Amino acid sequence: ERGRWALIGEAPGAEEDQQGEAFVGMAGQLLDQMLASMGWHRSTDLFIANVVKCRPPGNRNPSAAECAACASYLHAQLKLLNPRAVLILGRIAAQQLLGLQASIAALRGKPQQLTIGDGHAAMVVPALVSYHPAYLLRNPEEKAKAWEDLNQFAQLLNAASPVA
Repeated sequence: ERGRWALIGEAPGAEEDQQGEAFVGMAGQLLDQMLASMGWHRSTDLFIANVVKCRPPGNRNPSAAECAACASYLHAQLKLLNPRAVLILGRIAAQQLLGLQASIAALRGKPQQLTIGDGHAAMVVPALVSYHPAYLLRNPEEKAKAWEDLNQFAQLLNAASPVA
């Protein structure tokens, strides 16, 4: 079923900006391989986005103000999608979405509750944090942990599936 879950990263890089699609280039290729290993495909199984919608100058990490400026748009996208669960990739995305100033090492492996929107219209969705594929390209020794995270996310996603 199309878009039954969401994957959120931090910000587009140069290739993403040029192509208008999140997670392309080498990190995107690794992500596609990771998804395929789980039997998932980006065009049929999930919605992919970033916490900021345009590339920060010099490809630096997005600022809190830039993330805040894009938050309502991302929340609107997620509310329309109504995902069963959200996989959050990277420290910046995790800190912004969860409102926590923790490291990936401290957050990964622990299911989180992601609040989408605010007030009476807010919805709460299960979420899991893992490493960003660009980090895995620089630190291939962490790929085993990312594999554990994907398997844990699959369990979280299945548990969040509606009863037929």
